[in-house]
Amino acid sequence: MLLFDIVFNGNDKMYDRAVADLDAAIAKYGEDKAVGFPDTAYSLPCYYSETGEKISTLGEMKEALKYVKSLMTRERRLDSGFKSGVATALAAEFIEALKYIDGAQPYELPYEGHFSDAKIRELGVPLVTGDIPGVAVIIGKAPTAQDAVDLVKSYQSQGIFVTLVGDCIEQIAEAGYKTGFGVRVVPLGKEISSVVHVVSVALRAALIFGNVTPGDKAALQKYTFNRINAFVNAFGPLDDLTVACGAGAIYYGFPVVTNDMDYTPSVPKSLIKYEDVSQWNPISLEARGIKIKITNIDIPVAFASAFEGEIIRRGDMQVEFDGSRVDCFELVQSKELTEVEDHKIEVIGPEIDAFEVGTKHSIGYVVEVAGKNMNADFEPVFERKFHSYINCIEGVMHTGQRDMIRVRISKDAFNAGFRAKHIGEVLYAKIKNEFDAVVDKCQVKIYTNPEDCTKLRHELAIPAFDKRDDRLSTLTDESVDVYYSCIMCQAFSPSHVCVVTPERLGLCGAVSWLDAKATNELDPSGPCQVITKERVIDERTGAYEDVNEAVNKFSQGALEKVTLYSIMEDPMTSCGCFECICGIEPFSNGVIIANREYSGMTPLGMTFPELASMTGGGVQTPGFMGHGKHFIASKKFMKAEGGIERIVWMPKELKETVAEKLNATAKELYGIDNFTDMIGDETIAEDPETLVAFLTEKGHPALGLDPMM
Repeated sequence: MLLFDIVFNGNDKMYDRAVADLDAAIAKYGEDKAVGFPDTAYSLPCYYSETGEKISTLGEMKEALKYVKSLMTRERRLDSGFKSGVATALAAEFIEALKYIDGAQPYELPYEGHFSDAKIRELGVPLVTGDIPGVAVIIGKAPTAQDAVDLVKSYQSQGIFVTLVGDCIEQIAEAGYKTGFGVRVVPLGKEISSVVHVVSVALRAALIFGNVTPGDKAALQKYTFNRINAFVNAFGPLDDLTVACGAGAIYYGFPVVTNDMDYTPSVPKSLIKYEDVSQWNPISLEARGIKIKITNIDIPVAFASAFEGEIIRRGDMQVEFDGSRVDCFELVQSKELTEVEDHKIEVIGPEIDAFEVGTKHSIGYVVEVAGKNMNADFEPVFERKFHSYINCIEGVMHTGQRDMIRVRISKDAFNAGFRAKHIGEVLYAKIKNEFDAVVDKCQVKIYTNPEDCTKLRHELAIPAFDKRDDRLSTLTDESVDVYYSCIMCQAFSPSHVCVVTPERLGLCGAVSWLDAKATNELDPSGPCQVITKERVIDERTGAYEDVNEAVNKFSQGALEKVTLYSIMEDPMTSCGCFECICGIEPFSNGVIIANREYSGMTPLGMTFPELASMTGGGVQTPGFMGHGKHFIASKKFMKAEGGIERIVWMPKELKETVAEKLNATAKELYGIDNFTDMIGDETIAEDPETLVAFLTEKGHPALGLDPMM
């Protein structure tokens, strides 16, 4: 049978199924019944991308079938085969959309089905920037379950985003292989029609991140071909439906590799036949032009960006190092070349084997670097990268920075042989690989004795952090010619962009203006880019045309404008790595601040996690903003709304931490002595009524300011 006939037959079957399912739905609900996928502004995404027309009812879907039918020309030409492939994908999308009628949830774990727009945005930036180097679509049943596991693991270890359709899902499940969006191995569904959900990812990425106009077929195809490095691995025996779907994949630039040596003829660079599935990985990468940069790290578990979103639940953890409960820190120190022994990894204290399962402990790691071109300004730049480095370890989770870190190691990683020393191996390898221009030697000291961690945190780490912060004390936003962007957190919040100024550090608390400047010098095309500040719109709110253009560019169009000094007018977005959250408290005409370590209730009736759920994610939420602890005492803190005089409540521990600098700012700006004595905390009030009574008694200035809303 000719390849054209196979594609046409498969297209007919998918189209006939779509017609039958639609007729049944109309008979049950009527043509006015709403239809669509949940949590997307693009309805239906593939059809909308191809035609520029949205479908919202069964009647509109019935009308749209005419367009699908028009693609099924049956002429034995290459373009006709591709059109049939597109028609197959559109018919599959209709079949899948009908499953979601009346808010139905047709897919249960481990199956994903439809991807929300939020997940597309989460994937979009690393896809476009190359942090996810490609997308694998694996279809059918592997010769053995181990073949399926080996293939998936080979891609996952390279950072490839893996999607699965059909029997291979059950094969890797039987082998106990972990799947889910967090580890970038996503089962789509049992039926071949579910493959359209990954097609939808590619097409929506084009609309969201590529500025492709819906209906512009040429631009759409160009974008998917050039920017979305996807490919298909289809286990034989193939059938007409799978081949027809493959034709659609090839149309969008995604080659297909199969071990079915008899069913179809091969097509150079597009439909590749190779019987040995153990070689599919290099064959697929070569066919799609994907180049993987390999860093050899001597650890017993995998290391790849695919593990950055992995969550280690409490029940799955072997041990935890938690800086919010015990003394922990991570620090980079510059040394002379003679003081550093390259690749020396020391664990000073007990290894993880000595710790009881499920317990919390102290840890501190000092990375000592030396090089002819090394500059102390680079130290915090290296430190901030630790978050990504450690999260890329399979079975290890890292949050926070500086002396407020948390590291969880899973039981699976521990059982595979992972120990504290391997954290040192990862930090050494990545520092030497990424910063070879300035680092000639690197050694790592890992401390696990609580006494050592406490002593070094207070005598070494905190003074180093304070010294870096003090460097900024002589700098003001007005005294510099440029600001800097920071998009290091876009792996978690794709639309988030920090604008870092001398008086407003990154909301993570770890990236100051000097840090961003050093990052830009180390990597001119990296996450910190120069932002000019020549075209002022409003000095009061800190609005600049230059800044707006920059955030629009670096957020891929998700943001149009931000202000630097306002919480109410176009506030800066937050990613989720913020040290603190500031939120408006209407009863007192002020704002409360909660820090990540605070576990209690705030006068807003929300805990820190609840505040974070509405503040993070790279969205602008007027009245709320994430920020670093040191920004609290800044003269630019909420300057547009009255500045620090608006602060009416914060946890006692945080208040004590910032008291010296905050009191100094209040004295300088407003002549107020001991301002923090006027600020409530959890020992005084956790509800607005009690808080207002306290503020009235203290004569807090916020009560006399103009209303914020």
